[in-house]
Amino acid sequence: MVRGDKPEGPVGTRDKRAKFVSLAESRTAAAIKAIRVIAKLGNQSHYDFTESDVKKIAAALNKEVDAMKARMMSSGGKETVEFKL
Repeated sequence: MVRGDKPEGPVGTRDKRAKFVSLAESRTAAAIKAIRVIAKLGNQSHYDFTESDVKKIAAALNKEVDAMKARMMSSGGKETVEFKL
């Protein structure tokens, strides 16, 4: 914070924004990496899977993305996504 700048609110809007940006970047990068690891299961020479399996995985991931959007756009409750093939 530059000398003379006053934080807005008890914690300070700038501090809260900086924390959000830092965590959002690192957590989003980790989520993308995890999805890429899941995608490696698509190697048919190493794994046996069906189109149905792929659709179930994609549906579970899409459902969780939708739940994340709902939580961030409003004050909705925490919804968990259970996944089993």
